[in-house]
Amino acid sequence: MLTAPGAASGAAQVESLAEAAAPGHLHFLGLTGARTVDTPGLRAVDDALADAHQQRRFLCVLGDAGVGKTFAVHHAACTRFARSHLPLRLGARPTPADLRAHLHHALALHDALPGDALPAAPALTDALIRRALAARAYIVVVDEADRMSEACFEYLRFLYDDTPDGLCVVLIAGQRGEKALRAQQMLATRTAQRLTLRPLARVSVPNAAWALHPVWRIVAPDQLCFLDGHFAQGSLRRWALLTHHVKRALTATGRTRVDSDLLRQTLERIDTSRRP
Repeated sequence: MLTAPGAASGAAQVESLAEAAAPGHLHFLGLTGARTVDTPGLRAVDDALADAHQQRRFLCVLGDAGVGKTFAVHHAACTRFARSHLPLRLGARPTPADLRAHLHHALALHDALPGDALPAAPALTDALIRRALAARAYIVVVDEADRMSEACFEYLRFLYDDTPDGLCVVLIAGQRGEKALRAQQMLATRTAQRLTLRPLARVSVPNAAWALHPVWRIVAPDQLCFLDGHFAQGSLRRWALLTHHVKRALTATGRTRVDSDLLRQTLERIDTSRRP
């Protein structure tokens, strides 16, 4: 398994802006003014996705909540393979029927049939899906993939094996979901990489915060490191959450600059837990 550099690396990572900005809706809470930070995880996912797409194989992206797994995958897919990007937003306990319905919708196959309903026969829907997947090198993205049943994995195997050149499928799961993915034997011979993302290294936090949002530009490095250790813990999602509340506090108080008092009050209001 490959691991993206992070807190465990012990080496400084100078964060800057990514060459391609992510669409605004990808940022947590739709954070206004947020920019795309060129983290080690973002670069690792970009390279891994390009490789899996070229090979048309599975890619597993793992990591704790908030490290940027979903953001990095969709950023790479949107900026490099926009026409091939098929995000599937499944429920808590998806079934093969859910996968079939979401693929039918994502591939816009309903345009060829009256209404939005699936064909009455699942076999007909599957035939339409297989034909569409064979026509282009798609990237199917499944978040929280460890929630899928074994039958769902078998359905993905069926689509993969029945697509002449294979199929790129990205499975995103939390660190605890690694065991569930490893239990699926069909992934062993069909997976290009298993990539684990780590939280930001503490030494790279100031540059990452400054790059993430202009609100942090005047905040000193030691204050940013304190905020990270006390609240964000290397999680860009928690940094986005903190930024959101700091911006609200600035608006509510009429202040134009972030200071220690505003940061203290904001943390007291939102820091009810150390974890997302």
